[in-house]
Amino acid sequence: MTKKIIKTTAAPAPIGPYNQAILVDQTLYISGQICIDPSSGNLKNDNIEEETKQVMQNLKAILQEAEMDFSHVIKSSIFISDMHQFSVINEIYGSYFSSDFPVRETVQVAALPKFVNVEISMIAMK
Repeated sequence: MTKKIIKTTAAPAPIGPYNQAILVDQTLYISGQICIDPSSGNLKNDNIEEETKQVMQNLKAILQEAEMDFSHVIKSSIFISDMHQFSVINEIYGSYFSSDFPVRETVQVAALPKFVNVEISMIAMK
């Protein structure tokens, strides 16, 4: 088994004792991403559209660092603070995939880090 830490300045640095992602053999495990703008360190959460797009951009940057893209994603986990925002999040999330969507669960939670509205983690394979 080979294990490689994946990190990029194009996505926000971890806010705790974890890595952005770890590549184990051909499988990439990406930590949950929130709407932190990596260039400023500030939250981009004026509205749920902006917030979800920033989350997806952070995930995209990590995938690219591992020489992958959204077509490699096999599983996503979406955590949201308000299920009433699901349709907007789902539409933006879906726009990053062209076909062969990954498996997924979406769960409403009481709170997320920094009290954001959405967090997404992914597993991808080369």
